[in-house]
Amino acid sequence: MAQNSGKSKTKKAPSAKRRLRVGLGLMLALLLVVGGKLFLVQGLDVGGMAEAGINKRLRPVELPAERGQILDSNGTVLASSVIRYEISVDQRVNTNTPEFVRYNPETKDYDEISREQGIKDLAAALGVDVEALTQSVTGEKPYVLLAKDVKPDLEDIITKLSIPGVVSKATSKRVYPNGSVAGGVIGFLKDGTTGQAGIEQTQDEALRGTPGKRLFEIGADGLRIPVATDELTPAVDGKDVKLTLNTDLQYFAQQAIQTHVEKYGAQWGSIVVMDAKTGNIIVMADTNAPDPNNPGGVAAQDRGVRSVTAAYEPGSVEKTLVAAALIEEGKSNPLETFTIPPQLVKDGEVFGDAFDHGTEKRTLAGILGWSMNTGTVMAGSRLSKQERYDWLRKFGIGEAPQIGLPSEAKGILAPPDQWDNRQQYTVLFGQGVSQSTLQTVRAYQSIANDGVMLQPRLIDSYISPDGTEEKAAAKDPRQVISKETAKKVRDILESNVTEGQIKEAAIDGYRVGAKTGTSEAPREDGLPGFDGFTTSMVGMAPMENPRFIVEVVVQRPKGGVRGSSNGGVFGAVMGQVLRSYNVPPSTGTPARFPQFAK
Repeated sequence: MAQNSGKSKTKKAPSAKRRLRVGLGLMLALLLVVGGKLFLVQGLDVGGMAEAGINKRLRPVELPAERGQILDSNGTVLASSVIRYEISVDQRVNTNTPEFVRYNPETKDYDEISREQGIKDLAAALGVDVEALTQSVTGEKPYVLLAKDVKPDLEDIITKLSIPGVVSKATSKRVYPNGSVAGGVIGFLKDGTTGQAGIEQTQDEALRGTPGKRLFEIGADGLRIPVATDELTPAVDGKDVKLTLNTDLQYFAQQAIQTHVEKYGAQWGSIVVMDAKTGNIIVMADTNAPDPNNPGGVAAQDRGVRSVTAAYEPGSVEKTLVAAALIEEGKSNPLETFTIPPQLVKDGEVFGDAFDHGTEKRTLAGILGWSMNTGTVMAGSRLSKQERYDWLRKFGIGEAPQIGLPSEAKGILAPPDQWDNRQQYTVLFGQGVSQSTLQTVRAYQSIANDGVMLQPRLIDSYISPDGTEEKAAAKDPRQVISKETAKKVRDILESNVTEGQIKEAAIDGYRVGAKTGTSEAPREDGLPGFDGFTTSMVGMAPMENPRFIVEVVVQRPKGGVRGSSNGGVFGAVMGQVLRSYNVPPSTGTPARFPQFAK
């Protein structure tokens, strides 16, 4: 039998060196797994987890563009914007952050601040009670407004307090330093952002600019992470809009027409002043003008600009346009004689005048000087119906001026084939046709400017934030009547003052030409008939080289008033305008066309 060697075989325990190698191997394997996972997440980000995390922390803040200013012709600010802030809190963040850090500029390090101390600091900055503020910032509401209309210097103080959950939002506040002066022209904003009326409405796109954006990351405590994403897209501020108005003269005219309307118990009144050489509108004054800082302080119908929105029958101011057409067509001249009966009958229609008279021999100048409907129909009938219509159109009747204001009226000028038997004659003396005050002024501007009609201009230019100024576009001038015809018509207008019935329009030291108008005002309740008058006076000066046009319009004055009743306020405004622009006193001999035939 085999013999056993006597030595049994047993397994040898692993050495320490071998155990170390195994442990290191396992650790390396684990590190490879973790590193690979980190590479996938942070490097390749297959699942978009990193991007999702960043997006969760990103906070976009809109940076509002500063709204452009509205300026008058001299650079006087009529409307401007100031930056204000709203301070709000996310209660959830503030309530759940017992402590936070605040940068200390003195130590150039961060201090640890308790929530209670932060609330005390904020209360001191806002000037509110600590206990009341504590209640406002405590709770689970994501948004609570703490203060509004905060000025930039205070907002900077609050921001540096670094209080968790407390944020500021920039807003723009519109201010109108001149109150109701040109209030209807300027307009106002809706909800402090969007133009609601006047220039604020029509020029909203140019004024508002383009908002910017700031994008930054916040931590769990609601504070911005200083070294993380911070992207800035600057806002582009709006353009300034420079008007042709003269604020001082606008104020003077508004006071003058308000006093005049109250004197006669009228419904409303308006005044327009235009530079005949440029078409620039110097004044657009309305009674009961709104203050854009508080537009609700006046009735809704008073918030616009009646000089362009209200179309009415102009009355006898239209006779000047008829005289210009007759002279230009070679169908009459200022000194031609007409034998005028007490009443004129045309096609069965009877026409009379505002005063009683017998059969008289009048010049064409005398017909206008005494504002005779009979003589106007007699002379104007030499124009065919189509010619009457065409000439009114040439003078801009039926065409909105397009000066950049809302709801500009184009008036009513029906085609001649729609005129009834009487209307074909009444359009010659301003009835059966309607137009705005500015339309009348535009027509007279062409007469003052040697027959050349210019585009009425209210907006002078746009000024970019860098100071670049761009003139507003205007239609090309057009020759309506010849220079010679314009001079003859101006002599008729001056004779209206020197020899006719409009002596109230005279101004010491200056030669003036003018025409009055009186028409019936349709009933406001919409029923047939009339319940008052519209009176007007339009004129120009100085007549040797007319510079300015002024028209005064009054709606439904009480008593037996006529257009000549506006002579006092017309003279006051025209005189102030001439002096303000240093127009020298008149030279030459005034026109004195005879009113009666020799």
